[in-house]
Amino acid sequence: MTMELSAPKPFFSFRPKTLLFALIGAMYVYVLVTTENFLFDKSSPEWAHIAPFQMWLLPHGLAAACALFLGPFQFSERLRRKYLTVHKTFGYLYIAGCYIGAPLGLYIQRFEEKLGTYSHSFTIATAMDAGIWIFATTMALIMIRTKRMQQHRQWMIRSFACALIFLEVRVILVFFKIPEPAVEMVVWACVAAAFPIADLVLQVDERLRQKPRTARA
Repeated sequence: MTMELSAPKPFFSFRPKTLLFALIGAMYVYVLVTTENFLFDKSSPEWAHIAPFQMWLLPHGLAAACALFLGPFQFSERLRRKYLTVHKTFGYLYIAGCYIGAPLGLYIQRFEEKLGTYSHSFTIATAMDAGIWIFATTMALIMIRTKRMQQHRQWMIRSFACALIFLEVRVILVFFKIPEPAVEMVVWACVAAAFPIADLVLQVDERLRQKPRTARA
């Protein structure tokens, strides 16, 4: 008979995934108190700016916010194991948030282009953002419907990376004090980086998962 001795677990430790989602949480708060703080100030001039498309902005904002809020729960292994129904419900709500929020965001951007607020190339960048988010989310849905769990998880990570573009752009603009003419460049950079960053996270996660298997071998 052999006995396996395992090192005692530390009382308090951070896993890379915990640190990542803590960073995302900080981004939520940072954006809320900087670029989106007009939501709590009825006298803000931003209300006059959004007045022409306000009826479309509300469902877009609610749907996209739902996806941003529920996205991290899709990567909780504990939630998936113990509360599978909740996990599935959150997943379908996330998909609905994407399918509603992304097209409405593109429509609003097109509306702003007609008002002269933004250029046509900015609308194209928004279309690319919406397109890759919908594509990744659809692939994740196809994978789970065909019982390919690992591929589903990979595409969900890519999908959530696309959803985070909304936060990333605003954090970069405010934190680095990016001038107005460079805003479009920031959007394009975040769109281009979404899939590579997601795949980097996947590779790091796979390396971390291989370590315990290697230690047991």
